[in-house]
Formats: sequence, structure tokens, C-alpha cells
Amino acid sequence: MRSVFFYKSSQPPLAPSAAGWRWAFSVWTPVVIAVAIICVESTSLFSSQNTSSFLRPILERWFGPIRDSSWDLYHHYLRKSGHFIGYGLVAFTFLRAWLHTLDLRTPSSLLSWRLNSTLLAIVSTALVASCDEFHQSFLPDRTGSPYDVLLDTAGACALCLLIWLLYWSRRQSRTELIAA
Repeated sequence: MRSVFFYKSSQPPLAPSAAGWRWAFSVWTPVVIAVAIICVESTSLFSSQNTSSFLRPILERWFGPIRDSSWDLYHHYLRKSGHFIGYGLVAFTFLRAWLHTLDLRTPSSLLSWRLNSTLLAIVSTALVASCDEFHQSFLPDRTGSPYDVLLDTAGACALCLLIWLLYWSRRQSRTELIAA
């Protein structure tokens, strides 16, 4: 399967019905895996009490002993960084899938194809984050927080912005230089 991050094909791609289940499998399986990982991390197994027991030895091995008084703050920021980065990666899988899926529609401009895919990826990620936090609100050792949904969505937005800056803005400027 071609990379959708660099260009939109000028020819209409094969329709999913023509490609069969293989098309849907290759496009949406990374999303299913990413959401499944979120589901596992949403359990009591990854509560704050449990992650501290394996994260602290890793950090102490790299950075030396950490005082107990400082550990809670480090642990909090480490977990929140995990939210931000993890949901950024979830958004990446959604963005890829939406780019492929929207490529099947009637021809649209390159900008609208990328913009629609990006917005759908962010909204999809925000929905997964909302469901994750809602689920956590029912677990005794977890808390569901709307602030975590905002953090997760910010991670999705940041990754999509990074893709715009790294891939699409440079690609656009090179295309304009060649055309000139």
C-alpha cells in the first residue's frame, strides 16, 4: 500500500469492494490495535499504584535514586506524558486510515482531503479518549477526568500539526518551486 502522507493519487484508487476485506484490514487494523492498547491501559493493571512499581526502577536506573518526596510529581508528569504521546500515536493511526478512506471519495482538492482527514483523526481520537475516561470512572482504583480527555486530544492535535509541518508544508513548497 502506498504512503498517503506524501501525495494523493491522481487516479482513483481501487474501491474497497473491489479489493475486498484486505483493503479494510490493511487500512483499519492499526487503528484497532491502537484502540485495543488503550483498552488494556484503561484497566486497573495500569493504575497509578501499579505503574509506579515498574516505572520507578527504570527511571532510577537511568537517572539515579529519586527521593520519595519527588517521585509522586515525576510519576504524575510521566503518566501525563504517556497520555499525550500515546494518544498522539492513536491519532496517527486514525489519520492514516482516514487519508486512505477519504481517498476513495470523489476527487477533492489536496488541501480539503488532508484537512478533512486530519479533523476526522482528531475527533476520532477525542471520542476514544472520552470513552476511555468514562470507562475509568467506573473502576475503583482509576479516575475518569475531562482534563485527561483534553490532554489526549491535545496530543492528537500536536501530532497532526507535526505531520502538517514535516510532510505537507515541505512537500507543498517543493512542488511550488518545481512549478515556478
